Amino acid sequence: MADENRSTADAVVVGGGVMGTGIQYNLGVIGMTDTVLVEQDTLGSGSTGRSQAILRMHYSNEVTTRLAWESLPIFRDFEEIVGGSSGYVRTGYLLIASAEDREAMEHNVEVQKQAGVDVEVIAPEDAPAGFRVYEDEACAYEPESGYADPYALTQGYAAASRRMGAEVRLQEAVRGITVSGGRVTGVTTSRGEISTPIAVVAAGPWSQPLLQRVGVDVPLETVRHQVVTLRRTESQPDHAIVGDIPNSLSARPDIGRLTLVGVGEEEPVGPDELNHGVDASVVEEVAARITDRMPGMEDAVFRGGWSGLFTITPDWHPVMAAVPGIEGLYCAVGFSGHGFKLAPMVGVVMAELITQGAATTIDISMLDLERFAEGRLMRSRYGMSVLA
Repeated sequence: MADENRSTADAVVVGGGVMGTGIQYNLGVIGMTDTVLVEQDTLGSGSTGRSQAILRMHYSNEVTTRLAWESLPIFRDFEEIVGGSSGYVRTGYLLIASAEDREAMEHNVEVQKQAGVDVEVIAPEDAPAGFRVYEDEACAYEPESGYADPYALTQGYAAASRRMGAEVRLQEAVRGITVSGGRVTGVTTSRGEISTPIAVVAAGPWSQPLLQRVGVDVPLETVRHQVVTLRRTESQPDHAIVGDIPNSLSARPDIGRLTLVGVGEEEPVGPDELNHGVDASVVEEVAARITDRMPGMEDAVFRGGWSGLFTITPDWHPVMAAVPGIEGLYCAVGFSGHGFKLAPMVGVVMAELITQGAATTIDISMLDLERFAEGRLMRSRYGMSVLA
């Protein structure tokens, strides 16, 4: 068992979501077990716990496709690899694009195939049962995709880190990062100072102000994402996950004949001002859109919902990098609504970056902070930015 409240550590990870816990765990796997994770609330209490938790591979850029695809075996075999359950359920994932997006979709599918993804372009009539797909629309299908449990995954990583001797602190706020002579020397929390040469910021929506205190400006914006919960009738079976570009929604099944419909990434709001519920107007819109796509949902009953935050960057891709100018400072921030599905490999490559100087399993060098100032932005091939 690790000593509690240690005052020194080889590394301090800020943020107890799936990113922070995954990074700490993978540092331990490599051999760096004298680490402290600091979380201001409880594990998974931020964006992680409000994720729709869809696992899909469809992106417009190779790096995100590879991070998602190589994360999938970890989700699937989490108990054997890490310990505990990830809650992985295989459902298949159907992407539906409009006619004008057909070329973009087909290009993305080729990128995915080159990365090894099990995916095919399919005809509208070959879409999984329960979906109405119009003849001028384009479809791609991933049979291995599904969803997982954010809480279980986060708890599993933290428990494994503790078994390796690392420390996980909850209900403890990080006040600042101490920098001296151009390098990290410590992290100050509500309980005191931890001396460390390495600080990893993975605090989701709370990352920007923490980084700004040491003069680092990461262009982050937080926007509200609503998830509407509908209960299907007994005659409406479980269904594949759908990413519906024409209707601007995603939907996945859940236990108890529930369907979780995610919509909206347009409302800027700070992490401490978030309305955690769903809007009545959004529920009405969701009912119309989902019934158009899934006619069997016409008799579904509204069962509530929630809102979470997407922490977005200008190109809807994360910053996963060493911070230039401050030795020992790293960040894994700005995952723009698709971080959960990438999380297992984020932990792997960030641990490699921190301990080896570069990620070797997957090249993440294009996800540096400098790209924004230098104009090297990564783009979505669709109007739906979350598919970047």
